[in-house]
Amino acid sequence: MNAGDIYGRGIAFPPHVGPDGSLAWSEGEQNVRESIQIILLTNPRERVRLPEFGGGLDAFLFEANNPTTHHLMADRIQRALATWEPRIAVENIRVEPDPADAESAIATIHYKLVATQARERVSLTVPIGR
Repeated sequence: MNAGDIYGRGIAFPPHVGPDGSLAWSEGEQNVRESIQIILLTNPRERVRLPEFGGGLDAFLFEANNPTTHHLMADRIQRALATWEPRIAVENIRVEPDPADAESAIATIHYKLVATQARERVSLTVPIGR
């Protein structure tokens, strides 16, 4: 059994053309990481047939880049992943100012893959404080 059998397979994110000229796919742990990014970067009502899907992090676009906002973002990330990504168990979420950009924060999610108990991490930059 390979990782694709355990975690599934889907179109790579961001979508791109593979070396053979067809649409690229991801599977296994990479597919889980990409799913987390899709969930968190999608806003509610963006998906026509699933309007409640998404993390809604754009709601923080005009908020101050401070600990209160970071805490609210971490809470929203926790709820979105608990709702939309059953293949993981979130262990820790850390949101901090981006040292390279005062108008962004970096969210780092530490999680455990449910099927294998392997620990993973994904980080993404979220624009805020504009």
